[in-house]
Amino acid sequence: MKYRRLGKTNLKVSVVGIGTYQYGGEWGKDFTSGEVKEILERGNDLGINLIDTAECYGDHLSEALIGEALKGNREKWVIGTKFGHRFKPSFGREQIWDAKGVIKQLEDSLKALQTDYVDLYMFHSCTNDELNNDELWTALHKQVEAGKIRHLALSLKPVITDNLYQTETASKLGAEAIEIVYNRLDRGPEKEVFPFCAKNDLGILARVPLASGFLSGKYKPGAQFPESDVRSVQDRIAMDLRLKEVEEIRNKEVSKDMDMAQWAIAWCLQHDSVSACIPGYKSIKHLESAVRAADMDMVSDKHPQAWR
Repeated sequence: MKYRRLGKTNLKVSVVGIGTYQYGGEWGKDFTSGEVKEILERGNDLGINLIDTAECYGDHLSEALIGEALKGNREKWVIGTKFGHRFKPSFGREQIWDAKGVIKQLEDSLKALQTDYVDLYMFHSCTNDELNNDELWTALHKQVEAGKIRHLALSLKPVITDNLYQTETASKLGAEAIEIVYNRLDRGPEKEVFPFCAKNDLGILARVPLASGFLSGKYKPGAQFPESDVRSVQDRIAMDLRLKEVEEIRNKEVSKDMDMAQWAIAWCLQHDSVSACIPGYKSIKHLESAVRAADMDMVSDKHPQAWR
């Protein structure tokens, strides 16, 4: 496993982490504590030390499964979780941005994770108004002083026109890292956000590196998802357009003998600004495949490095 420094946090993180949205029960599968424990233990055996989760992946369900799995091994992991939403069934969320409500969320997250601190505590897909909340920032910095939060960070919305504004604002207010959607289909951060982060030593976690599984190469236009899978409520036309783009990428950029999911993770990690990417895994097989991707050399005619 390779490791990179997460910006000014100075945390040393594995370049491949473990995303855990799927443990909240909204990706077509319910996980047992035993399954989660096996995946995390295998990940740690392979050198992974980074876990990304959130309060609303289930009602703190993902956090609870992680907390149970990490009993006695908390010190081996860098754990990031998020705030700002409360889980509601059928892919719903309730917004919580007042200082009192967020601190309650923090306490609930610590209880679920069975720990007394989190390494990264992130604003979760907020608006500009929700970000510019002096009372909330003051309350959060007090939690940093108390040792319950090691570093504050920002997890940006999947589709937002002012990523640079929020990144700049969060940096001024004390955030030390950002988490942003970045993959072969979503290259927007390369233009302004990545240069700003490099200049200001903000760590970058690339989330959704497989574009919600589409860059795995497993799905074709017209693919159907069960009602228990969050992708079932996505716009059908937009989804098929993305899947058609994936087919073009597969034909033009990916060697025929190469696993596309591995290629997509390796592609993401080639950008120097990215400290780590955080795919989600439903099985140990998927995890092991992602770890192998960390050692792939993407410098070839098949992969023009446009950011160089």
